[in-house]
Amino acid sequence: MSEHALMRACVHFCACVLVSLAAIHPAWAEWQQGEYRIIRAQYGTAERNVDVTARLKELAQRDERFRLGNSVFGVDPDRGRGKVLRIYAVGPDGRNRTFEYTEGSWVDGSQFEGWRGGTWGDGDRNDNGHAGWGDRPGHQDGRDGEYRILQAQYGTAERNVDVTSRLKDLARRDERFRLGNDTFGVDPDRGHRKVLRIYTEGPNGRNRTFEYTEGSWVDGAQFSGWSGGNWGQGGWRGGWGGERPGYGNGYDNSSRSGLQILRAEYGASNRRIDITYRLQQRVSQGRLNVKVDNETAGDDPAERQDKKLWITYSVDGREMSRVVKEGRFLMLP
Repeated sequence: MSEHALMRACVHFCACVLVSLAAIHPAWAEWQQGEYRIIRAQYGTAERNVDVTARLKELAQRDERFRLGNSVFGVDPDRGRGKVLRIYAVGPDGRNRTFEYTEGSWVDGSQFEGWRGGTWGDGDRNDNGHAGWGDRPGHQDGRDGEYRILQAQYGTAERNVDVTSRLKDLARRDERFRLGNDTFGVDPDRGHRKVLRIYTEGPNGRNRTFEYTEGSWVDGAQFSGWSGGNWGQGGWRGGWGGERPGYGNGYDNSSRSGLQILRAEYGASNRRIDITYRLQQRVSQGRLNVKVDNETAGDDPAERQDKKLWITYSVDGREMSRVVKEGRFLMLP
């Protein structure tokens, strides 16, 4: 075999491997599309903090998400005080942005470029004069954020309420606020830990879900027109949005081709869980073929009860709904 032919064969093989990986796990391809490249990471308080960039790389290689706590980094730089993780990054437009995560919150790598690959963390060479702890999270140039808010929900996957209107009121008063039960004046799922999910559309048209746990700070700097309130007019069709925040399938699908899962709930009439994201991840080559059971759903929301799947989906923009009993197979389209 000639050198030229060998080169072509190698390129073809690599392309096949990449296509296969994306087909086996659709989320794999999505990981390569995060918008922000990490410069460095610090953990602690403004007074006492340590560089955890190397440790963050190790965590990223193991999993796409992790829950933040003292044990994660193996160090407590400021004992007795609430600590945060700050990830300093640069966006595709060259703007620097600081991401802040409080203890107990989830760190989601889907928004960062090359998260699992570890080709980031090159420090001050790209920090553009923003080294150090910094004053506040968000964009560092004082300009408006990039993400337009479509809708906001507060609660759990099983029980949640629309809080878009209340979020507008809070945004007009202050740029940042601390999330708690009293923030929205409602407790949609008593006895369970609740989160705020903000569903947005980015400058490139991709939808993204931001998730905030109770006790964490909600920073409006990343959202366009935050204090003006010219947002929240709808366009989100993904329900609660599945198991995890990040880039999701909540677009208004009327102009999109192929199979899109708009909303999927599994359980009994009085106890259901949202598995929209979970089923969208099972779509392969425009088709979905799954057995409706606890394993597919990842949980049993109504023990010792007959369960069903309620699903709304679109094929080439045409919206349809079905109800499938537990134990049956669902084949779409």
